[in-house]
Amino acid sequence: MSYSSFFVFLLLTFSKPLYAQAQAYLGTTETGKASYYATKFNGRKTFFGEKFSSHEFTAAHRTLPHNTMLEVTNTTTQQKVIVRVNDRGPYSKHRLIDISKGAAKELGLLSQGVAQVSVRVVGMEGMVLLDSDEKILPDSGEIISSRRVDEGKK
Repeated sequence: MSYSSFFVFLLLTFSKPLYAQAQAYLGTTETGKASYYATKFNGRKTFFGEKFSSHEFTAAHRTLPHNTMLEVTNTTTQQKVIVRVNDRGPYSKHRLIDISKGAAKELGLLSQGVAQVSVRVVGMEGMVLLDSDEKILPDSGEIISSRRVDEGKK
């Protein structure tokens, strides 16, 4: 085996596992269960190499790209929070998303630990592009705001 082939073999053997990464389309919604990170993860590195802070509003999702902005809604209480994807997970097959403790507190999730949520893509690259009342038209991709529609009626 040549030196370069051996180097490639070592690189592939000891590199991080590859994960499938989905496209993030504005307005896309998923529903499922959310839980939050245990305190022991505070200060550890995320999959994307960031230092995790339980006070920041961040999340782990299996496939959405790094820095995707999500609106997470507790479907029982209708409380909402915006989080940024900065990790991979959750590693429980029964969960859709893991959120930081700070975000969980805003959602009223701390006492129950797990809640049914709706997760909607509202931005990318760390920027929120959709408000709560905005929708994407499927045919054109145009952003429609109920505020804009109401203003047109006046």
